[in-house]
Amino acid sequence: MDDATTSTDIRLREGSSIAQRLIVAGCAAAVALCFTPGLLTHDILEIIISVVALLVGAGFVVGIMVAPAVVWIITPNEILIGRQSPFGKLRTRIVAKDDVTALQVPGSKRVKARFQLVFTLASGERLTSPPISDVTHVRDTVARIAAQFEVPNVEDPVNPLDASNAEMQLGEPLEAFSARDIRIVSLIAVALSALPYAYKLWRGWPPSHVDILLLPLGVLAAFAVHRYANLVTGAFWIIRESDIRVERLWGDGSLRTDHIEGRDVKTITVERRGRSEDEHCIVVIRLHSGRRFRSPRIGSRVEARAVGTEIVRRLGIAAESNKI
Repeated sequence: MDDATTSTDIRLREGSSIAQRLIVAGCAAAVALCFTPGLLTHDILEIIISVVALLVGAGFVVGIMVAPAVVWIITPNEILIGRQSPFGKLRTRIVAKDDVTALQVPGSKRVKARFQLVFTLASGERLTSPPISDVTHVRDTVARIAAQFEVPNVEDPVNPLDASNAEMQLGEPLEAFSARDIRIVSLIAVALSALPYAYKLWRGWPPSHVDILLLPLGVLAAFAVHRYANLVTGAFWIIRESDIRVERLWGDGSLRTDHIEGRDVKTITVERRGRSEDEHCIVVIRLHSGRRFRSPRIGSRVEARAVGTEIVRRLGIAAESNKI
């Protein structure tokens, strides 16, 4: 259940469905079972590795399957909290409106496009909600809840992705590496490549072909660092009402900008780029020219879809191009 900005109740959910848990747990179990042949060998090291792998895999499967699913339903008069483990009973709790004395909305240090509600009760207890899925309407959601519960002095969350901003920002403003840092890394690359060669000469041993080959590789690595280090700084998106400004750096540290308008867009999709759909989803825009632009990391698939939906609205992208 997601938070809805058009209904009276606001619903927040955290935790995967049983089907999703079974898929992930099955994959983890399959990987762990791949190490079972090591148990049939006579090599002590292989047996130890196999046992450790099976124990880690079993712990991973158990952790996935016992993690509870949490649902919050925030109404104008109360908060209904439901918590259920896959193999347990549903436990519910009701927090009355009069019990709430304060509300804060801290951002996540790990995923910047993630906000949770922290309610302070009259008893002093603090309750933290699941994340707000529609990250483009965090301020509106918080304002509604503060008004419903008559909580004073609630600070507006700092949200660069909020739809109320004239410019939504994805990622961090770019800054080129300093020439000093690049020189230091280049020298380290050269030193590491020359270390085996120098050690052999110091001990009076003849350098091997590998030692000699490492020398030019170190020089090439130093050149690559000097020439292309700034290319790994990523991208910074500024999403405006009619276009997107994409900022990146050239290898020499100079700024490179691209502009994306609605008429240029062929498709817009949400993709996973990393290990988890909970933290590594991005928006991908493909142009009619064939170029693709991948956004900085946003967060979960639901959060990335919220950002993608706002991009579609701001650029006026046609419905057939929207694959979110």
